[in-house]
Amino acid sequence: MSCRKRCKREIFKFAQYMFRVITGTLNTDSVEDELELSAVRHRPEGLEQLEAQTRFSRKELQILYRGFKNECPSGVVNEETFKDIYSQFFPQGDASTYAHFLFNAFDNDHNGSVSFEDFVMGLSILLRGTIQEKLNWAFNLYDINKDGYITKEEMLDIMKAIYDMMGKCTYPVLKEETPRQHVEVFFQKMDKNKDGVVTIDEFIDCCQNDENIMRSMHLFENVL
Repeated sequence: MSCRKRCKREIFKFAQYMFRVITGTLNTDSVEDELELSAVRHRPEGLEQLEAQTRFSRKELQILYRGFKNECPSGVVNEETFKDIYSQFFPQGDASTYAHFLFNAFDNDHNGSVSFEDFVMGLSILLRGTIQEKLNWAFNLYDINKDGYITKEEMLDIMKAIYDMMGKCTYPVLKEETPRQHVEVFFQKMDKNKDGVVTIDEFIDCCQNDENIMRSMHLFENVL
């Protein structure tokens, strides 16, 4: 298997891992069990509300929460735990910086932890969201300071983090200036009005007209 295909498979496995391991095993024998919420310090929103806000059924949410509670008794995941989990899928590189950015994308209320609600909302988009929802989520990932715009430096920070994460899986071996060169090309393509920032409309329009990006948006659809 080629290095590129192996990396793509590992990204795909991460989506499965997020669903099955962080949240525990999918034990269908106990699907009908009631949720036990009193044992955790962080109480999730009612199942009815989460069912309405996500594309998971009530039974799926019960399974997810039961596993999440088993793995994270406090009801939240901190950044260090998230990094430890994510780095297992990219041992050939340094995934810590990219995991930091990914954690912030899941941390909807920016309080330094990912709650069950944060987790299932993000997972619902990645696994079952529309193209528009996935692109909105991706924009939020690149918008590091959450000001509603992507700057060239933010894009460069993400790009460097991706290359650091891929490590030896990049072929040919990248020169130090390669991430910046790639960002120059991508940013010029996205920044339609040349004002030095990329808006969400510019980002979505550019992505929707890029065949490679659109193919990648379907990566997670068959996980469940």
